[in-house]
Amino acid sequence: MLEELTSSPVFLQIVFSVAAFIITYLIAFSIIQIINKTVKDLKRKYTLRKFTAYIATIICILVIILIWIKRAASVTTIISVLGAGLTLALHQPITSIAGWLLVLFRRPYETGDRIAIGNISGDVIDIRLFYTSILEIGNWVDADQSTGRIVHCPNGKVFTEPIFNYTRGFEYIWNEIKIVVTFESNWKKAKDIILDIGSKDYMDLGERVRNKIESMSKKYMIHYEKLTPIVWTKIVDFGVELTLRYLTEARKRRSTQDAICQDILDRFNKEPDIDFAYPTYRIYKHGEGSSEKPPKKKEKH
Repeated sequence: MLEELTSSPVFLQIVFSVAAFIITYLIAFSIIQIINKTVKDLKRKYTLRKFTAYIATIICILVIILIWIKRAASVTTIISVLGAGLTLALHQPITSIAGWLLVLFRRPYETGDRIAIGNISGDVIDIRLFYTSILEIGNWVDADQSTGRIVHCPNGKVFTEPIFNYTRGFEYIWNEIKIVVTFESNWKKAKDIILDIGSKDYMDLGERVRNKIESMSKKYMIHYEKLTPIVWTKIVDFGVELTLRYLTEARKRRSTQDAICQDILDRFNKEPDIDFAYPTYRIYKHGEGSSEKPPKKKEKH
């Protein structure tokens, strides 16, 4: 009985398949260990490890197919029926694999990029066969700071959701800071001060931004007429709103905003004719006072 089993073609094919799996992954494991010891750059190390794992998987699948291909003719009908059923049942996993292939070859994003897919925003930390792992930013945390949560987003979403890449190609974004001064303030001087502060940071990155725009224009239909900071003026209910619009690196939005706001506070504090405005409302108590004398009013801030 044992001799018949061991001499069976099916048994031998199973043994060869298991052996192919073990040998392929032992080789892949050894290569990954060498990569971990020799490659210092974290991103390159991650990419090489992933590439090795993918190649090992493909080789293993191809070898197993070759081992079993002789029996393929006898099970063609069964495979056709099972294939149709599996396609229906595994619609989502198949879509995720197709999405993974799109990400792999078209590269709308890669590890290290800051992206948004649908309502999920964050830094890509891993791309696997079925899902992309994202270190979340935003949500209940302001100014694109990390929440500390890792979100696993199915790769199939690349077909159904818009993908926003903050850092690919052009890693700068436009940010705006709104400052409101009173109507009595010298708003023109306040506007000049804000523009002067906003222009300081641009002097450091102006050349880099122009080079990036020029590089992107060779690939995309993109053109910016004005890249320098600008301050827009608007009249609101309680004062004059001055909005500073400036370019900054995607990951430095909060730090640059903090530095600019501190500079504005310091500069405005030295100007006696500039005051910040804020919403106020007044409460009048009915019946107080006489018709000749206006009622007392209580002002609440």
